[in-house]
Amino acid sequence: MIFIRNAFKNTFLFFCTLLIFHGSVTKTFAQGQNVRQLNTITKDSVQITAPIIVGANQTELYLPILEGKKVAIVGNQTSVIFRYPNLNMLIEEQGGIESTEFKQYTHLVDSLLSRNIKIQKVFAPEHGFRGKADAGELVANSKDIKTGLPIFSLHGKDKKPSVASLSGIDMVVFDIQDVGVRFYTYISTLHYVMQACAENNIPVLILDRPNPNAHYIDGPTLEPKHSSFLGVHPIPLVHGMTIGEYAKMINGEGWLGKDLTCEITIIPLKNYTHKSSYNLPIRPSPNLPNDKAINLYPSLGFFEGTTINAGRGTEKQFQIFGSPDLAIEHYNFAYIPKPNFGAKYPKHRGEVCYGNDLRKTKWLSSINLWWLVNAYKNSNDKDKFFNTKSFTLHAGTEKLQQQIQDGISVQEIKKSWSEDLKAYKIKRQQYLLYK
Repeated sequence: MIFIRNAFKNTFLFFCTLLIFHGSVTKTFAQGQNVRQLNTITKDSVQITAPIIVGANQTELYLPILEGKKVAIVGNQTSVIFRYPNLNMLIEEQGGIESTEFKQYTHLVDSLLSRNIKIQKVFAPEHGFRGKADAGELVANSKDIKTGLPIFSLHGKDKKPSVASLSGIDMVVFDIQDVGVRFYTYISTLHYVMQACAENNIPVLILDRPNPNAHYIDGPTLEPKHSSFLGVHPIPLVHGMTIGEYAKMINGEGWLGKDLTCEITIIPLKNYTHKSSYNLPIRPSPNLPNDKAINLYPSLGFFEGTTINAGRGTEKQFQIFGSPDLAIEHYNFAYIPKPNFGAKYPKHRGEVCYGNDLRKTKWLSSINLWWLVNAYKNSNDKDKFFNTKSFTLHAGTEKLQQQIQDGISVQEIKKSWSEDLKAYKIKRQQYLLYK
């Protein structure tokens, strides 16, 4: 079951509709809906000013579904209901994610408890329920200090909810802000939650949120033999779907296993397209501090499987990169990684790293492979540049490392992705909720 408003046919029709429904829009604002300015990334797209309303804010649609049920929440620090009526404008004035300490939102768990929804427990993804754990750090089961709810980790010894942890649960609510990149593990958590719920006949309610990297599809497609928690499914690195759309694909492609389908209800975004820009008001994880880092993440994430530091241990995570092994004559930037929030043991801790500062680069609408290819070419220790296992899991294929080592051009590497990307775009089309 999917609640969804038909997309506007054109700009004229949109503004007519906006005028006709002015009263209802005002009522939406008064109820504290998340009012966020919808802008476009491409120059040839039409700029409109309708508010993007996230699934979590549409309480009138899902509270009746949850009433009387015993509920589990899959969420983290991004699982919030916004209340500031012009949050996006305020974020822009204040300088982005790093300046959003005004807390103009209520956590979903707190809001539902205040409305007497029977939340029994919380399932936490990578980085934990409050989003404070390092990347890859195992998260233990615990208890939420504020609410007293038990927290079951889905990034510890178990990646999938157990039968025991789902016992007595009538419905699972999934509400996590994703960034649209295959090796960002929240979609892997989505897979295992859906699989466990399908096996135990428990329906899942998905509160959809924007994908800040939905404006393009790019990268190598994962080969099934390299499936891992860094990528479960055969999709491109940048997949161009929201969590809700991706859940439909998981079901539709039969990825949960033979004869398994998860019963899902999606509360979709209002006034959203895949071309919509969206300033994230809360860090989706400790090392994605702002919108620039999120935009660069698909390109710089490859460095996680190499000797290159991608800004961990600094305040410019995924906006810079460097290594002591990069030839200094080719780079004009240097920094020293140190332990900090989100990186207790950063790569090359305490060493001078030479590389690039990318904070002023143009907004990307495709993966930039030049940084990776040139870093390999300019490395003083090519034999140790790749951590083959890690790099293969991030890339989803062994081919990319081999292509770089063989000196294949960026253009030829990208050309080798084209057929898989074309096939994926066709497959993806049937699962889309938004234009």
